[in-house]
Amino acid sequence: MHHPIMDQPHQSTAPEWVPEGMEDDPHFACRLMPGVVTPPPDAVLRKPVKRRKLTLDDYERGVLDGDPGILARAITLVESNHPAHEAMAQELLTRLLPATGRSIRVGITGVPGAGKSTLIESLGCQLCEQGHRVAVLAVDPSSSITGGSILGDKTRMRNLASRPDAFIRPSPSGGSLGGVGRKSRETLLLCEAAGHDVILVETVGVGQNEITVRSMVDFFLLIMLAGAGDELQGMKKGVIEIADLLAVNKADGDNQQSARRACAEYNRVLNFLHPATPGWKTRCTTCSALVPETLAALWETIGEFATATRKSGALENRRRHQSIEWMHAMISEELRNRFHRHDRVRALLPGIEKQVAGQTLPAATAVKRIMKEFQPEN
Repeated sequence: MHHPIMDQPHQSTAPEWVPEGMEDDPHFACRLMPGVVTPPPDAVLRKPVKRRKLTLDDYERGVLDGDPGILARAITLVESNHPAHEAMAQELLTRLLPATGRSIRVGITGVPGAGKSTLIESLGCQLCEQGHRVAVLAVDPSSSITGGSILGDKTRMRNLASRPDAFIRPSPSGGSLGGVGRKSRETLLLCEAAGHDVILVETVGVGQNEITVRSMVDFFLLIMLAGAGDELQGMKKGVIEIADLLAVNKADGDNQQSARRACAEYNRVLNFLHPATPGWKTRCTTCSALVPETLAALWETIGEFATATRKSGALENRRRHQSIEWMHAMISEELRNRFHRHDRVRALLPGIEKQVAGQTLPAATAVKRIMKEFQPEN
């Protein structure tokens, strides 16, 4: 029986590893078939199209027009530590400040596994359907390696991420709480200038990030779980004290009764705590991402808060206080950076640290000695 390919004359294309004498054997299984042409490298690899460099006017116009691509690039500009980028970013923020402050800023935190991301996505989609423009920011000052869940949030919130009236962005981790707080605040302002009237700031991980988020939002929502052990022992009192609303999540199906019991227990505890916002009584409710009515009730409570605090002036006072706190935090950060960049400090610090560690020099004396050498540049 003749084989149409085997019977064709062929040209030896065998690699060097083919056994000697087998180069032209048509029955050798590892022979390279004729006719396969490898394209030249430049035919496969094409140079990427270089993006047009944006001017300050381009950034300003694009953000104010709500262009998501320009907004993303503006946030990247704000995140950059390059001196030229920092100067341009600050000028851009100065131009955009009059267009900020028109949103409701909601911070959301909770115990691991509480369902924050699912709840945020369901709430965000519901708000978009009502005509709101929603921005979701994820803040993770606790991680200097992962930079927050940079892909995780967009993966978990696919439905919300696909909506043209929603914008999801993780905040970068600069290795310091102050750095992350600053970048997150500036990202928030850019989103407001782009026309997003609802800003949801999600904390990723646990730790000091709750305080960071509290310092940049109007309303702070704490997501809880029922049936996960002793609820009151499982959540730090300090976090409850900064919350404006507690919500026992996943209150659906067989879990509804236990969620209601946990909610009643929290409400009893809240009677003994000072409210986080003057003129507003912190309360606890139940909710579920699977029950739209509970999310509508959740948002109605946030609306009541916004109305009451605007009327009393508490919201305006909070934002003024946050801006001043932000400025002082940036002053502290700048002084710390200048201190550690100072040549004399960098030369003397290792030796002084050894003396302090070896118990040959008191820490207070060490501070005075090193500060004598520190002369901040003008």
